[in-house]
Amino acid sequence: MNEIFSESLDKILKFGIPLAIVVITFIIALLFNKFYFAFLRKRAAYLKNNPTKYNFLGHFLTAMIYIIGFSFAIISVPQLKTIATSLLAGASILALGVTFASQQALSNIVSGIFIVIFKPFRVNDRLIIRDTMSGIVEDITLRHTVIRNFENRRIIIPNSVISNEAVTNSDLGDEKICRFLEMGISYDSDIDLAKKIMFEEVHQHPDYFDVRTEDDIEKNTPEVTVRVMSMGDSSVNLRAWVWAENSAKSFVMHCDLLESVKKRFDREGVEIPFPHRTIVEKKLMTK
Repeated sequence: MNEIFSESLDKILKFGIPLAIVVITFIIALLFNKFYFAFLRKRAAYLKNNPTKYNFLGHFLTAMIYIIGFSFAIISVPQLKTIATSLLAGASILALGVTFASQQALSNIVSGIFIVIFKPFRVNDRLIIRDTMSGIVEDITLRHTVIRNFENRRIIIPNSVISNEAVTNSDLGDEKICRFLEMGISYDSDIDLAKKIMFEEVHQHPDYFDVRTEDDIEKNTPEVTVRVMSMGDSSVNLRAWVWAENSAKSFVMHCDLLESVKKRFDREGVEIPFPHRTIVEKKLMTK
């Protein structure tokens, strides 16, 4: 009876301990993620600092918890421990195979580390990628970067891919941004009046940002520059250089100005023309 009990206990210990280690590893990783990222969000909101490197560190530490926990689980099984010891003899061959097999994964990890170190973009930065994808960086993990676009959808891009792309970052360094306000008027309209309306509407918008230096103010440089850019097929094309504190305010201000300038043009008789086409009807002479 004692022998049967002893054998049963040995089997339980043999398989129960590794299973317990795996379960404990998952629990520790889950609790770490919950408390670490909750603390990180509160700290970032309180100190208004950049959470990029802390996010990446959290993902790295989570991966290390899993690696260490599973390693202990494997070592605790005598059969697997023996196999692992024998495999160490061919460690160089195994390492070479793993390197080839996980080349893409390692590339993503290394690229993620470079992103965190050199900071071409950070969490909460506004990016434009390939001129077709745009959004706000939500997270940078060991494998990929998560971007939330303006339709509230997530774009998942591997770190090795985004590291090789030309990225437009609206929030890197100086956050001030210049946006073009372009309007077309008819050839019969008063250009000076149209430029005056655009100047006034931009100047009185609450989000307009004056970027003039003291020298510019002394020289009486206009706050808002409005110029004739081109002569189109049916319109004279004007452009105003509109500055804002950041990309978000710039977008809203541009939308507001399109509306307010159009209404001012309508009230003061500045025509925004439709495309005109001249059609010539030719009749064939018959004998």
